[in-house]
Amino acid sequence: MMKVLALLSAALLLLLLPGTLTQTSEPIPIEVVVVVENNKPVTFSTHVAYRGILLGALNTLMTSNANFKFTYSEDKNYGPYLESVNGVAGNHNDHTYWELLVKTADGEIKRPDVGIGCYIPSANEQIILKFTKW
Repeated sequence: MMKVLALLSAALLLLLLPGTLTQTSEPIPIEVVVVVENNKPVTFSTHVAYRGILLGALNTLMTSNANFKFTYSEDKNYGPYLESVNGVAGNHNDHTYWELLVKTADGEIKRPDVGIGCYIPSANEQIILKFTKW
């Protein structure tokens, strides 16, 4: 009897936890926009897993589209750092880097307070990778 009650309690707890059984397996559509200086921005369509990170979406895009490549390094304190996109690399001596911006569904452009390894895109966002000087 105690085992049955314990199992019923565990099942009830799973039903009460948000997203436990309702998690969607549908991919979340996003766009990645690459902006390099005076060149016309290039837009790529891809997707991210439900509650997945941007790094996963960029990897998915790279494996599915030969026109998109990127590299990153792993910083032991701050996580993944975007180094290059489509062969264009940031350079400390030139004071250049890849800035991460996000255009939300309502049109607002924001700078996330996390990088590609922690940012969780929402549906229909535009992820803007902008080659920038500091």
